[in-house]
Amino acid sequence: MAKRDYYELLGLTKEASADDIKKAYRKLAMQYHPDRNPGDAAAEQAFKEVSEAYEVLKDDQKRAAYNRFGHAAFENGGGGRPGGFEFNFGSGFADIFDEMFGDFMGQRRGGGPARGADLRYNMEITLEEAFAGKEAQIQVGAAQRCETCDGSGAEPGTKPITCPTCQGQGKVRAQQGFFTIERPCATCQGAGRVIEKPCHTCHGAGKVRKEKTLSVTIPPGVEEGTRIRLGGEGEAGGRGAPAGDLYIFLSIAPHRLFQRDGANVFCRVPLPLTTAALGGVIEVPTIEGARARITIPAGTQTGHQFRLRAKGMSILRSNQRGDMYVETAVETPVNLTKRQEELLREFEREGEPTKTNPQSEGFFAKVRELWEDLRD
Repeated sequence: MAKRDYYELLGLTKEASADDIKKAYRKLAMQYHPDRNPGDAAAEQAFKEVSEAYEVLKDDQKRAAYNRFGHAAFENGGGGRPGGFEFNFGSGFADIFDEMFGDFMGQRRGGGPARGADLRYNMEITLEEAFAGKEAQIQVGAAQRCETCDGSGAEPGTKPITCPTCQGQGKVRAQQGFFTIERPCATCQGAGRVIEKPCHTCHGAGKVRKEKTLSVTIPPGVEEGTRIRLGGEGEAGGRGAPAGDLYIFLSIAPHRLFQRDGANVFCRVPLPLTTAALGGVIEVPTIEGARARITIPAGTQTGHQFRLRAKGMSILRSNQRGDMYVETAVETPVNLTKRQEELLREFEREGEPTKTNPQSEGFFAKVRELWEDLRD
């Protein structure tokens, strides 16, 4: 039976990069691996074929020879299998095998109990706390090292013994089809040791679940989604293995006055009609709780922005700050008295629309031109 093209086996073309080849092989090797398809001869054969293709295409010299001569490049004197192909478990094939199956069933291939799991803690803070930073206390429920047995899992006064099945290796070998597969020892679960007299507190687990209080330092300038790592504060490892880490993910609560955009802060401020028309001075709040004075020029329109330099958010790991932008919203008076209405009508009669309302006049002039064009 003629061999299939190596690129075709991996679902690739000759232009595929080395990274493409590796990704394609990993996907197919996971799909056809004998451990996932026990007793399936077709899957075992497919696994051998994709492995053979990867062994050739991952090597630049072999790939160049294959691209030029095809399968004939490895015939007549090529190695340990018909067609000249030979598995070399000391090469990159073993590296990728370790990468995919090294943590089989949650245990390390080298044996021994696994490191504790990492934990996630979600914390919401205010915008002011993100600006100034804070010290916080949090309560975390997690598996911690058993104090009775000091994490060994054995009753005080006793010790774990070497596993009789794996002789302390934490793994056993089994022949499966073409390959010799290493698996974690089922007797000791990969620890290499077994406990004859389990601890009465943790029942041999080496850890117990309880609450603990931790201090967290939140630096000034943190943003939405900032992650803080507390090393070794995650789940305790099994039987003395290292603990995992705790990751604190920050979210910032919406503010009733300010909106944040990176290091800058925006604030929309209503402006009385008289102040907008005649000009004046207003005071606005800042993120640190102080006040800032802004001079409003006569004729200020809605949407005009005033920039206050270095009045924005703190910048993480920096002494600098962003800016604050104050956007005006000119407020139309309501609930007018008769006298106020009279004054406004008098203002309307006395004014020149082209000077007092230039935007309106410009807009309606364009509208009139449009209508005239449509009539023509």
